[in-house]
Amino acid sequence: MNTFSDSVLTALNLVTSFDPALWVVVSRSLAVSATACLLAYGVGVVLGAWLAVSRFRGRGAVLVGLNTLLALPSVVVGLVVYLLLSRTGPLGFLGWMFSFKAMVLAQFILVVPVVTALTRQVVEDVERQHGEQWASLGARPWMRGLLLAWDERLALLMIGVTAFGRAISEVGAVMIVGGNIDGFTRVMTTAIALETSKGDLPLALGLGMVLLAVVLLLNALVAGLRQWGERRYAAPKTVQPLEGLRS
Repeated sequence: MNTFSDSVLTALNLVTSFDPALWVVVSRSLAVSATACLLAYGVGVVLGAWLAVSRFRGRGAVLVGLNTLLALPSVVVGLVVYLLLSRTGPLGFLGWMFSFKAMVLAQFILVVPVVTALTRQVVEDVERQHGEQWASLGARPWMRGLLLAWDERLALLMIGVTAFGRAISEVGAVMIVGGNIDGFTRVMTTAIALETSKGDLPLALGLGMVLLAVVLLLNALVAGLRQWGERRYAAPKTVQPLEGLRS
């Protein structure tokens, strides 16, 4: 049996035997990404809904900047957060450097533009169809945006799942601000990079399997939500009587 096969079998054994070293990293990674996504989702949905219905000078420039942030490199985010949280930085007094909070902040900054931009697009599309009805009832822009967002809650839920997938697979920013400290700030992506460089392929493969499983589960959840929404909101079909049928 070659080295690759040995590594795969060992990795499977680590996953199925619930090896503590592996699952501690997995749980921390899920906790960091879930916390960052919950915070980013709350901010992004409100901001995106407001941008969808508001009209102000410079809105086009704001949207261009927002869309640019969608492609923001994670290492740049990590560098900015590092400078903010360092001892000489403006937020150095918080003492968050190389901590759980620092990784959450980095992923929050990465995910907020994703949630905001996608929410803005979803709400703006539906606002073109139903926005005038709410406006005629006296709803102000921020209230109209929230009501339209609630109408599209299924689509927004899928945006949240997408944002979590973006966060859980991130490596550059959390590596910079977290430091990849064993037992404290090591998450799946940074552990995979480290263990591969050390030559510990079984642990790296095991973490990679779990990460792939999480991404697969997220994609399956998005597909399931989409199909459920199509069935729930599909227009009922009208049964046409057969020609020549006599009562």
